[in-house]
Amino acid sequence: MAKNAKDSKIVEQKDTIGQLNMVISTQNELIQSLRVTLEECNSTITGLREQVEYLTQKLFGTSSEKSKNLAGQLKLFDEAEQEAQPLDETAAAEKLTVKEHTRQAKRRGEELFKGVPSRNVVVPLSEEQRHCADCGSEMEVIGKEFVRREFRFTPAKGEVINYYRETAKCPKCSTAPAMARNIQFVKANVPEALIAHSYASASVVAWVMYQKYANAIPLYRQEQDWKQMGVILSRATLANWIIYCAGNYFSPLYEYFHQELLKRQFLMADETRIQVLKEPGRNAETDSYMWLYRTGEDGLPPIVLYKYTETRAKFNAKEFLKGFKGYLETDGYQGYNNLPDIKRCCCWAHLRRYFVEAVPKGKELDYSDPAAQAVQYCNRLFEYERQSKLKKHTSQQRKEYRLQKEKPILDAFWTWISLQVPRKGTRYEKAVNYAQNHKELFMTYLEDGRCSFSNNLSENSIRPFTLGRKNWMFSDTPKGAEASATVYTIVEMAKAHNLNIYKYLNYLLEHLPSTKMKDAELAKLTPWNETVITACSGAM
Repeated sequence: MAKNAKDSKIVEQKDTIGQLNMVISTQNELIQSLRVTLEECNSTITGLREQVEYLTQKLFGTSSEKSKNLAGQLKLFDEAEQEAQPLDETAAAEKLTVKEHTRQAKRRGEELFKGVPSRNVVVPLSEEQRHCADCGSEMEVIGKEFVRREFRFTPAKGEVINYYRETAKCPKCSTAPAMARNIQFVKANVPEALIAHSYASASVVAWVMYQKYANAIPLYRQEQDWKQMGVILSRATLANWIIYCAGNYFSPLYEYFHQELLKRQFLMADETRIQVLKEPGRNAETDSYMWLYRTGEDGLPPIVLYKYTETRAKFNAKEFLKGFKGYLETDGYQGYNNLPDIKRCCCWAHLRRYFVEAVPKGKELDYSDPAAQAVQYCNRLFEYERQSKLKKHTSQQRKEYRLQKEKPILDAFWTWISLQVPRKGTRYEKAVNYAQNHKELFMTYLEDGRCSFSNNLSENSIRPFTLGRKNWMFSDTPKGAEASATVYTIVEMAKAHNLNIYKYLNYLLEHLPSTKMKDAELAKLTPWNETVITACSGAM
């Protein structure tokens, strides 16, 4: 019996041990699960902190993408470059130097107000000063002395022009006998009105366009401004003027620009959102798009075109670029993929931006951080591009320079990036994936020296639209959006050719381009035409 009791106790203890082992196993599984959950929470918290820092930077930080390079910073990856390129004593001896900041010389008055009309004001002597204080004799003026220069502003003012035309008759015919009388009348030829049955003039419409599309002043503010001048012009009237003139006078020139754009071999493109309230079959909140197409760095006169579309679909780019054969510089948007007869180049400024946004706050100069390392690879490439421009390389020299200097850095960069294992959900992972997914497109620019390294030119061209959008916020109708695209095109073309924007707008509205004009006639209205340059340069 005792033996059985002892055995029973042993069995109970074994059962207890088995139960404890099960509890321990369960607890270990729970601990492991909690650890995984903790890691996931920490990862989420890190990602959210990253997102907060990113949004804070976007909201309050500087928008400049210039790097604050320290002395020797560009040598950070020399070892990788040495491994990737053959030894070249000449190349090894060449070193990049960071140019010292030199203070810009202060402009003189003559340079500051060059092109501004001026007049001289001679301040006369007072009656008291005209007589000698000692003997009372009348003073003799012997010259004048320059005292100072000041800039005066004359507020804008309008005037009403009442057109009359002369009517004449033949005195001889009018006095002839009644039976043979055939009175001849002649009326003067009056210049064609800008808009039939309207009091709009070229100068007024050009000013409205200049204020909105060059200075980003919305029409409701212009309406108030005209009221201050004593003229009641509603924003609806101003909008109608813009739509009419854009559609009837600027559109033929726009089509000519488009035709010339497609003849080029190097183009750039970008796109941004626009809200159009009254699109048929679409909600007012639905995003539409404004596209920007421009010529690249081919050394020919630049052409800049805006294009409004309801969607961002690929067929929009395909349709607009139909007939173009060459290289297209863009960001990573997939809508530009596999376009007929087009080779894509991806923008290195976009890639660099991804890595800059992935650098943790305060770690910008911590080169142990992989995102900061990637930024330095990009900086090195940008520096060589800058050096090539300073040396004014031809396209062939630029290609050879890139292959000699930049190709080794690119090889080292892609080797380095293939070894990266970023944490999931982070901005660094997004940057690494962006680079790996577009590797071939980032290398295309090496094929021709005229290919652009970045898409900054098109970003700079579309920026006036994105800034203006903050003021006027939306377009009311598709016709308004199309008119905006057309007028923005004319404004950016004037900027690209260093013309006075208002003068060029006014010049076109005075010469009234039309669909009846042949290409040779439209070519005379382009901003690279010598006559246009002469007429539209300088101050207003």
